[in-house]
Amino acid sequence: MIGNLLRTALLHCLVATAAGIGATANAQTLALVGGSVYASPDAAPLAGAVVLTANGAIAALGSRSDVQIPSDARVIDCTGKTVVAGFWNSHVHFTQAVWRNAGSVPAAPLQEHMREMLTRWGFTTVWDIGSDGRDTLALRHRVNSGEVPGPDIYTAGSIFPRDGHPAYLPAEMKLPEASTPEEATQLTRTYIGFGLDGLKLFTGSFKGTGKPVVNMDPAIAKSAVDVAHAAGKPVFAHPQNMAGVDAVIAAGVDVMAHTVAGEPVYSPEQLAQFKQQGIALVPTLSLFAKLPVGPDIAARLVASTVSQLKAFSDNGGPVLFGTDVGFTSYYDTTLEYELMHRALSERQILASLTTNPAQYFKAAKKGRVEKGFDADLVVLEGDPLADVINFAKIAYTIRAGKVIYQRP
Repeated sequence: MIGNLLRTALLHCLVATAAGIGATANAQTLALVGGSVYASPDAAPLAGAVVLTANGAIAALGSRSDVQIPSDARVIDCTGKTVVAGFWNSHVHFTQAVWRNAGSVPAAPLQEHMREMLTRWGFTTVWDIGSDGRDTLALRHRVNSGEVPGPDIYTAGSIFPRDGHPAYLPAEMKLPEASTPEEATQLTRTYIGFGLDGLKLFTGSFKGTGKPVVNMDPAIAKSAVDVAHAAGKPVFAHPQNMAGVDAVIAAGVDVMAHTVAGEPVYSPEQLAQFKQQGIALVPTLSLFAKLPVGPDIAARLVASTVSQLKAFSDNGGPVLFGTDVGFTSYYDTTLEYELMHRALSERQILASLTTNPAQYFKAAKKGRVEKGFDADLVVLEGDPLADVINFAKIAYTIRAGKVIYQRP
């Protein structure tokens, strides 16, 4: 089954590559005028600024007297608003029914759901780390052609441990499992050969309440990681307990796709290895706050994940914003920002959305509001450094110089 899926995905991938990024070709000249601009998370705000975009890139940034606005530019009044770089969501899924057969269904429902799930929350780049590649690659093609307004989409293939079918996925769903290092190697080579952008390993699978977690053998995980890294591809992992975290370390995984709810804070030894190996963390705190459990249990789960996030960040580890949206249907990002703020400053949260993922995934022209950078921008209704919930109050989302969301 996985072979057939990947063969079909290859066809879509080749089409998507040939299409290039149509969003850039269709980009307008934009002038964002009068807003307060944070060029980067550590920069002082530039008040009353002009951001000019052309041909999908930032053409100029400065005061109104310094930036000449072309007569054919679309001028967006940003007075009282804040402009920052486009947001990354480093943990999403395109698994809901609306995405099925994404290559052939009408564009309108795709556009509507993309808006509700991603663009209205400021996302201009996302990592899909576990979906049907046939749908994701077809969707990426339609986004890049300009037919469906949406973010840059990177996608990763998944590998599960033997007998590691998670309890929360339908039993009839066929999952790619690796029982040996050789099987993990072959699966990874197949994914990479078909043009996927990365890999996700379930180093721990939840089998149900009261049942033991099925963890991936670190040797199997390392075989997959070695192949991915040799091809320059990042590897995400889903740990379910601290044994799964140890497998992340032993295998050399790049990104932990979740904190581990209900588990203790990372040990000093784990933190030292995270730092030495440059491992990143996607917290997904609101996921655990919304689990179908009692409020007392949810509070304990969230407290454990917030503690892990704080320890990880205080240790100097790169934090990447992500929500597991698509698996969860809780699209509003407000709660995630509020929970992250228990462990991180406003500027650290902004970095998790912009510079941290851009640097971590080597996207050299993303993550900052600077001349020559991609014109991926978010216009916020208020200053997020004054109140973190302003991160979720989006007026405009702009990808490659094209408005892909405008608040009604």
